[in-house]
Parts: sequence; structure tokens; C-alpha cells
Amino acid sequence: MRELLDLLADPAVQAWLTERRTATPPPGATADPAPEETLSGAVARHITMVRDHFAMLAAATPSLPDEVEHAWIILYLELEESGLIRILLLFGAFIVLGYGAEWLYWRTTTGLRQWISDLRLETVAERLRAVELRFVFGLGLLIAFALGSIGAFLAFDWPPLFREIVLGYLLAFLAPRLAMVVGRLLLAPAHGRVLFTRGRAAFRDVARFRVVPLDDAAASFWHWRLILLVAVGAFAAVSLELLRTLGFAPEARELVATPIRLLVLAIGLEAVWRRPGQPAAGTQACRVATATNWALTGYFLLLFALLLIDARAMFLFAAVVIALPAAIRLTARSFVHLMRPIAAEAAAAPSTFAVCVERGLRALLIIAAALTLAHGWGIELTALTAGETLATRLVRGALNAILILLVADLAWQIARVLIERTLSDVENSRQPNTEEARRRARLHTLLPILRNIILVVLVVMAGLMAMGALGIDIGPLIAGAGVVGVAIGFGAQTLVKDIISGMFYLLDDAFRIGEYIQSGAHKGTVESFSLRSVKLRHHRGPLTTIPFGELGAVQNMSRDWVIDKMTISVTYDTGLDAVKKMIKQVGKDLAADPEFAPHIIETLKMQGVEQFGDYAVQVRMKMITKPGEQFVIRRRAYALIKKAFDASGVKFAFPTVQVSGGGDVAAAAARQTMASAPPETV
Repeated sequence: MRELLDLLADPAVQAWLTERRTATPPPGATADPAPEETLSGAVARHITMVRDHFAMLAAATPSLPDEVEHAWIILYLELEESGLIRILLLFGAFIVLGYGAEWLYWRTTTGLRQWISDLRLETVAERLRAVELRFVFGLGLLIAFALGSIGAFLAFDWPPLFREIVLGYLLAFLAPRLAMVVGRLLLAPAHGRVLFTRGRAAFRDVARFRVVPLDDAAASFWHWRLILLVAVGAFAAVSLELLRTLGFAPEARELVATPIRLLVLAIGLEAVWRRPGQPAAGTQACRVATATNWALTGYFLLLFALLLIDARAMFLFAAVVIALPAAIRLTARSFVHLMRPIAAEAAAAPSTFAVCVERGLRALLIIAAALTLAHGWGIELTALTAGETLATRLVRGALNAILILLVADLAWQIARVLIERTLSDVENSRQPNTEEARRRARLHTLLPILRNIILVVLVVMAGLMAMGALGIDIGPLIAGAGVVGVAIGFGAQTLVKDIISGMFYLLDDAFRIGEYIQSGAHKGTVESFSLRSVKLRHHRGPLTTIPFGELGAVQNMSRDWVIDKMTISVTYDTGLDAVKKMIKQVGKDLAADPEFAPHIIETLKMQGVEQFGDYAVQVRMKMITKPGEQFVIRRRAYALIKKAFDASGVKFAFPTVQVSGGGDVAAAAARQTMASAPPETV
């Protein structure tokens, strides 16, 4: 009898028996083709399945005591030699050994825990390092428990059935321990035994180690719900598999599984209706939250119904449709919280590493969801590569299209982040009017256009490749696009001219963003570009958009240096040597002023007499400054010259009218006036 039980407990024999129960018809038998099912027929079939399922449960209820008695006989024969009490004691001993190994690990790593608890978490690198160390420490706890419990059990030779029972429940006991480690790592609950304490302190500021951005109440709530759900699922899976090994009929196992599913449903509904953060009653937010709770309740009831009728494919699809977006959103929030920059880097663009990790996690979640659906729907990956049926081609094409879109999204995000970081460095440049600053300004001009080009190219290429992977013939599409492109080119010659002209303007480095240019009647500061036009901001405010094709010759007033020439007028009796000395001293004062000195290339100096005017001697002055700075320096120079001239008594020349009087001159003037007057006025 014992040999027979050992043989029945052999997994290979059980697999053979299962295969025999579901054997295919003989080779000579032919199956009639299944008729096409209508929508109403599908609904009626599922309703019939639900009714049959409940009928099956009702029919299996009377036979459940017999199934239990039969299983007890098998267990009794297996445990007859060792005894149930002894086996329970051994199982408890293995659990105690696991906890003992974990306690020993905990005691020996006291210094490590204190060191980790004192880690700084201000920068991204420090937070990533803390997560890595906490994960390694938590994994060490799990390994210590596994070695103490499962390792001690595997060190001995056990009968097959007893080995399966004890090892299964040890693994089921290990599953919530793993959930506890993951919960401590991600949620860092503020209640219960925490991962890190200092000395005999019960708690330490564990919230700063939290990866998922939640408050203390929500973190503790979801932490314990996660452990409870994993524990129920693990022990239920092991128990149902043990019932199968003990010979329970499928109907009896389904009857036992129904209360377990109800328990899982109750845990989910309790988590929905009692989750922290519920708004106050009577508010609009409370009504929205209540509607959301009812929607989630209906969703969980739908999943439970799909499990009852054994609609595994539909159950997995319904679960993935809701769980995948939620997992992606939660992962994104956690990653943003973990990678949050410090205050000094708040305006900086995210790093390439951060984008790669975030998009990589999203891609892994999507691929895991696709593999889960493929496994639930009975799709073999090897059949996808070798099969040529319509279904395999469609599924293979869909998977390839998903991979293409994920790769394109990753490439776009990396390119976008690199460009944005470069633009951020350009805007934060602390060395204006240098060669490096000019190079960065040119990058600031070209990179936005390059970003748009990369986006268009990636979208077009990814779309065509995805359609090709789905089996769509893209050859006619490309040919049609070429014909349409030629037609558009003839009808949009001006647009093409603008785009090509803009490309050559940028290649010639004619102007950059932030420079002041003049082209014909248009002048202003370059604010931005598009593919076909440039926007100029006039110094009085108006913004002008000019197509590149109409720009023509460009005069750039913001490059290298500017020569500013000024002219003043002095009276003919002024000493020019004294004027030259005063202007030279004004130039020295300007060069010594810390506000103007960085912008002066050659300070103010007198060039000499420009010309002799009707009423003044015109003196020419010159200075060389950086572009755009000559206006402020010129105003300051005029003010200093006026002050110096006033202090020295030098007079500025200006046109005057002088009337002379007295003596013969006055009499002659009067006679001349009377002689030239008309007769009637005399």
C-alpha cells in the first residue's frame, strides 16, 4: 500500500493520469466544425456556465465528507509511522529554526543597520544607494529564514508525500515573509517592527526611506493588506495542490476553493472601502470617492464571477486592463519621488539614467502583462515563431509592434532628455560673451529644431515598422506618400523655400537666439525659430514673424565687438590739449568702474578734431565695447564729460543770436530801416 501511495504521489505519474483523462479522440475520429457563435449565443453560454458551476458545487457538497475521509486515509497511512504530532512538531521546529536564523542575522548586523539608518537622503545618488542597501539587507533576512527553515528540512531524506506537504507549507510561510520585506522596502511602515532602528529606540524616522509617496497611515494600511493577501494566496495555493495530490475530485477542490476566493474578495472590498485618505462626508470629493468605491466593488465582483465560471482568459484580460495602468502610474509616482532633485537642481532636466530606468520599468510591466495574457490564453511562444496560422501571425505581429513602439518611445525620451539638459546648461551659462557661451547659444538655436525633426522621424519610422509587423503591406503606402509628397512640393514651393533657406541660415550661423539682427525693414532680438520662420522682438515691444525666404541679407549686431563713435562741440577759444586730457581721464574712470570694465574692450579716447563748424569745433571720440553694451557706457561717458567740463570751465558750443547796440552803428541801422520801409508807413 505504501509503495502504491508513493507511486501515486510521483509528479510524473500524476501528469500521466491527467493526460489520460484529457486524451484526444482516436486518429480515425473526425470532429464536426464548430458553428459560428453569435453574441446572444455567447451570453447564453456564459449564463449556462454560471448555472452549471453552481449546480456542480451543489452536487459536490454531499460528497465532500467522503473526499475528506479518503484524503485522511492516505494521510494516515503516510503518517502512521511518524505520527501527526511528531510531524507538526518538526514543522514547528523548522519554523523556529527559520526565525532563529533570522534573529541571528539581525543581531550580527546591528552595526550595519545603524549605519544605514544614518545615511543621508538629500541627493538622488544617496537615495538610490539607500534603496540598494535596504534591499540587500532585506534579502539577507529572507535568505536567513529560508536557510534556517527550508534548508534544515532539505538536509534530511523524507517520504515523497510528506516532503511535498512540509516543503509546500514552508514555501507558503516564506511567501508572506517576502511580501513583508518588499513592503518594508517600498512602503517603510511606521508601525510594527521596522527595518532599521538605532539602539533600543522603537522607531526611527523610517518615512524618509519610503519609496512609494504615501503618508504613514496609508503606508501601514497597504503594507499589512499586502502581507495578508500574499499569505492567503500562498497557503490557499499549497492547500489546493495538496488536495489534488490526495485524490480530491476537481469538483470537490472547486468547492473548497470557493470560500478562499470569497475571503480574497472580502480582503479586496475591505481595502477599497476602508482605505486611508477618504474625503469628509457631504463634499463633492466624497461623492466622487463613493462612486469610485462602487465601481471598484463591481470590478472585483466581475473578477470573482469570471473565476467562478473558470473563464481564465477573460479573468486575466480584465485583471490586466485595470492592473497594468495602475502599476505603471504607481511605478512612475514612486520613481519620481525617488529621483526628486534637490533644491539646487529643481529646474534641471531629468538625467538619461532616470529616463532609461523609468521607461525600462514601464516596458518590463507591459511585457510582463503581455506574457501573462499569452500564458493565460494558452499561447506558446515557440508556436509564435514557428506557426503560420492567422492567429499566430496576428499575435506575433502585435508583440513585435509593442516592442517597436516601446523602443521608439525609449529612443525619443533619451533624445528629448539629452536635448533638454543641453538647453538647460545653455540657459544657465555663467560665462556670457565667451567662445563657449557663443557655442552654447548656437546649440540653443539648433537643438529645438533637431528635437522636432527627431520626433517626426521616430513617429513615422515606428508607425511604418509597427504596421509592417502587423502584416500590413507598407510598400503601397510609401509609394503613395511619395506621390503625395511630390504634389505637395509643387504646391508648396514657398514653404519649401522657407525651410531650405532656414537650414542654410542656421548652417551659416547667421544669427542665434538672443542676438539683435536687422534685415531690411525688420530688426529686433531673435526670440525663437520654427522650421519656416524666425520671430524678432523689436526693442519697443512688437513681435514680428518673418519667413526665412523673405529674410534676405542679415546684419547681426550682437557679434564680437562694437565701435561706438561720439562727437562733441566746443567753442573756438577752448584749448584742445585740455579737452584731450579730460577725455582721457574719463576713459580711465570708465575702465576702472567694475560695472563697465568687463564690457569695455578699448576705453574711450579722443581721435582728434573732426571738422570746424560754423559756430564750434567738433571733436571725435571712440571706444570699443561688447555688443549691446555701448548704449549704457555711452550715457555714462557723456555724464562724466559734462561733469569734467563744468569743473574745468570748458564750454560746449551751441548756436546763438547776438544783437549789438550803441553809437554810430545804432544810428546807421535806424536810417537803413526807415529807408527800406514803404511810403505809406512813413
